[in-house]
Order: sequence, then C-alpha cells, then structure tokens
Amino acid sequence: MVEHVDLSLIDWSRAQFALTSIYHWIFVPLTLGLAFIVAIMESVYVKTGNPEWKQITKFWMTLFGINFAIGVATGIILEFQFGTNWSNYSWFVGDIFGAPLAIEGIMAFFLESTFIAVMFFGWNKVSKEFHLASSWLTAIGANLSALWILVANAWMQYPVGMQFNPDSARNEMMNFWAVLFSPVAMNKFLHTVSSGYVTASVFVVGISAWFLLKQRHILLAKRSILIAGIFGLVTSLFLAFTGDGSAYQVSQKQPMKLAAMEGLYQGKQGAGLVAIGILNPSKNPGDGKDAFLLKVEFPKLLSFLGYRNPDAFVPGIDDIVKGGYKPGFDPVNPVEKERTLSVEEKISRGKKAVAALASYRLAKTAGDSNTSNLALRELKLNFPWFGYAYLNSPQSVIPNVPLTFYSFHLMVYLGIYFIMLFTVILYLVSKDKLETQRWLLRISIWTIPFVYLASEAGWVVAEAGRQPWVIQDLMPVMAAVSKIDATSVIITFWLFAALFTVLLAAELMIMMKQIKLGPKEGGTK
Repeated sequence: MVEHVDLSLIDWSRAQFALTSIYHWIFVPLTLGLAFIVAIMESVYVKTGNPEWKQITKFWMTLFGINFAIGVATGIILEFQFGTNWSNYSWFVGDIFGAPLAIEGIMAFFLESTFIAVMFFGWNKVSKEFHLASSWLTAIGANLSALWILVANAWMQYPVGMQFNPDSARNEMMNFWAVLFSPVAMNKFLHTVSSGYVTASVFVVGISAWFLLKQRHILLAKRSILIAGIFGLVTSLFLAFTGDGSAYQVSQKQPMKLAAMEGLYQGKQGAGLVAIGILNPSKNPGDGKDAFLLKVEFPKLLSFLGYRNPDAFVPGIDDIVKGGYKPGFDPVNPVEKERTLSVEEKISRGKKAVAALASYRLAKTAGDSNTSNLALRELKLNFPWFGYAYLNSPQSVIPNVPLTFYSFHLMVYLGIYFIMLFTVILYLVSKDKLETQRWLLRISIWTIPFVYLASEAGWVVAEAGRQPWVIQDLMPVMAAVSKIDATSVIITFWLFAALFTVLLAAELMIMMKQIKLGPKEGGTK
C-alpha cells in the first residue's frame, strides 16, 4: 500500500485506463452480438440448404472478423495496464482478480480462437454441421471471455469469497464459487452481454437499411433485418429486465452509486424515480439547496425498484455521509437492521485496521505472540473499512454526481428507444412495408452511433459511480496506482490515444469499404 502519491499520476493513470477501456468497448459489444447473429443465420442456411443464406452469413461474418481482430489488440493493452499502472492493486488482490482473467485466457479465449479459424477458413473443407458448430462455439467462446472479465470487474464492485492474509498483506481467494456466482457478477454479465446483442442488432439493421435505401442487395437486407429485428427486440427486453436486476444490486451493495444515479441528496421514504431531471449546478452536499432545477418523477418507484417495497427508505448522498439510517427501513413493516456508520467513523475504523496491520507485522517479527494476536483481532474487526483509511475527508466517497446521473438516464432513454425501434421495424416487416418507409430506414442508420453511446454510458455509470473505489470499501484509487513517474503515463496516454484512433479509423474504413462492396458472391440482389 502507498502513503503518498502524486495526484497528477493518479489522474493520468485513470485517464489512460479510461481511454483504453472506452476504445476497447467500441469493439467488444459488436463481437458479442454479431457472433450469435452470424451463427443464427448459418443455422438457417444449414436447415434450408438455401445458398443465399450462406452468402448472407459470409457477408456478416466478414464484418465480424474485422471487428474481432482490432478488439483483441485493445484488450491486450488493457490487461497489461494492471501490471504497469496499477501494480499496488495487482499486489493487493492479484490472487483473486487474476484467477478469472487466467481462466478467460486459458479456456474461453482458447475456445474462441481455435474455432474462429474453422469459421473463416473451413468453408467447403469441413462438413456443414461441423462448420456450424464452429460458428456457435466461436460465439459461445466470445461470451465466455466476457463472463470471466465481468466476474473480475463485479468482484471489484462487491468483493466476496476472499480473506485478507496479514502476513503477505494480500487478499486470497477462499471461495471461487462465491466470486463466480455472486449476484452482482451474474447481473453484470447478463446485462452487459445483452447490451452487446442489442448493439449488434442495431448495427445489422442499420447497415441493411442502407442497402434498402440504395436499392442494393434487397434480399440480404430484408432477411438480415428480420433476423436482427427479432434478436434485437428479444434481447432489448431482456436488457431492460437485467437492468432492473443490476440496479437492485446497486441499491443493496453500493447505495452511494444509486444516490448519484438519481441525484438523491436527501433520503426519503417512498422515494420517486426521476423520469426527467436537470440538476442544479450550484448544489453541494449538505448545503440544503434543491438538487434539481427541473424534475419529473414516478412516485415511490425508486423505493420499489431498489428495495422491492414502495414505502422503503432510500438513503441519499447526505445520509450516507452522515450515517445513522437503516437501509430500506419501512416504519409500516419494520425490519430490525443495524444503523449505518458515518463515513467519518468508517475512516476512523479504517485507520485502526491499518494501524493494527502494522502492529501485527512488527509483533510477529519480534516474536511477540500476545501483541500479534491482539492486533490480529483488531484488524479483523475493522477490516471491512480498511480502504477508508486512505481517504482525506468524508466527502471523498461522493462520486461525480452529474456525470453519473446524466449517463444513467441517457442509457435508460436510449434503451427504451431501441425497444420501440425494433417493435416498429418488425411490425412493418410483417406488413411488407418497411422498404417504403425511407424515413425509418434513415433513422435506423443514425441509430448505430446512439447504440454505442448507450453502451459506453452504461460503463460510465458502473465505473464513475463507484469512485473513489477501485475495490469497494477496501482500496481507493489513490492507493492502487503504481509508483512510477507521471511523465511516462502522460507520454503513453497520448501514444495510446493516437494508436487507438488510428485503429478505429482503420476499422471504419475497412468496414465501410466492405459494406459498399457487399456480398462477394451473387444471388442476394
């Protein structure tokens, strides 16, 4: 652990990781969803034997391959940063965090990379059935890769299944299954991959709409829209369902994030869910000012969604900082719960834990078993608040409220829009009128950048909303950063920015060229 770190080093390290994550996530959602869409299309080809479905499959498979190759490059750089920029974090929890990442590399990525070769180069060299199985295994492998990465991320949001070893000052995994099947991990995985499915569906619909506007490859466009429209509607509804599950877990495990998502400063029994809101830019925690310039809300809905009780008390930012409330307390149906500690008290207990660790290690070295045992008991008693020892003030636990609030609501608005879009498109397809609705085709094309915006906004909520923690309650960002020169981080930040921009530009150029060329074989006009 570190006692003092250059603030510019922290800021630039965070910026570099955010930059890499944002670029990486441009490629990942399309990979996750398009792999399954391609597998579904090939399944139709194998079932019907119609060569036109083979041509459709190969066209979308080509776009999948372009995106997959560039996504791998950014992902490798992202994982390396845990060792270069966040070595204190890697030391503190590497035994836990490294396990799912190792499984991802050994099992999931191996599965994916093995069968992707058959998927692209096995046409007419293996049987139809084996090729189809390879396509499905590639899609499953890609999503298994996402599973293990998201399990690792979910553990940072809700650390479970581990025990702190005072001798090594490291956390060690005690229950792998608790880490894997934590409710936060399962909800995060399902919500994140389903957002990838919606992204891919919007992408296929948008490109197909462009073909219809250009009056090219009409059959490919219509069939692709049918597959992507159905897949998109089903997965967008599932996305909304898993979003509710994720928000419920946030309310239970990360109440400060929930408060930031809703701009809630003062806790309330029967709290409403903000439908439309404009935050008051002059609002500060504890100043008594109204948090909103404009607000329209659904009465009691936040209490119901967060605690499954419309009369439950939802703590606000000020309540969490001050402590003393009972989470989800309902005076009508009271449930005995301990009152929460103030952040100031948590900081005090965190400092006791850090001091006890130092005392334990000194006593252990000196062979003083009595002192070491007393220190160990003190450490275990206060370890849940270990990370608070490194905070400068109680207000340090408050994330960027405007960034979290607006990102969350943008994500929700766009998610509702995607459901409506898929519904209208499928209705017009059923009536064979989609081709004549040129306004909707144009909207479908312009929806592509918005689905990426929604996906990125979701990650902003997940990561910015839990600041200042890199591991919830156990390690703040300031304690996780490596002891390196900030200048090296600044230089690599701009190098990565240039590299990722070039890679993105290259993908867009190659994609657009391939789309303009269309299918390589005839029969889909």
